Amino acid sequence: MAKKDECRYLVRASKELRVILEHFNKYPLITQKQADFELFKQVVEMLSHKEHLTPEGIQKIIAIKASVNLGLAEELKVAFPNTIPVPRPLVEDKEIKDPNWLSGFSSAEGCFLIVVKTKLTSGHYV
Repeated sequence: MAKKDECRYLVRASKELRVILEHFNKYPLITQKQADFELFKQVVEMLSHKEHLTPEGIQKIIAIKASVNLGLAEELKVAFPNTIPVPRPLVEDKEIKDPNWLSGFSSAEGCFLIVVKTKLTSGHYV
């Protein structure tokens, strides 16, 4: 639940990801988090082309996740032991154009999460 002085945007469907993409395309990040965003955009594009429905697509998404934030959780390392992280895009230093940027940066929290679940009838799925 959001506190009274914060706002949260929860994504419950892949079409809602477009809101995030539009926002950060309009207001780019100016730190190395921009690299995470660029990788995140690749995954969203893969989802829109249904590449996540193939084993190769899942492996590519896992390789991208390995390069984002803290990398792969132990569970994913075990499930995908041959994963080679993709190269992270290089983000050049950018100028802070909005004085409110620091406030937003310091209070923001976001993540790119992959969960491995078990189906009773067909094993694991991501």
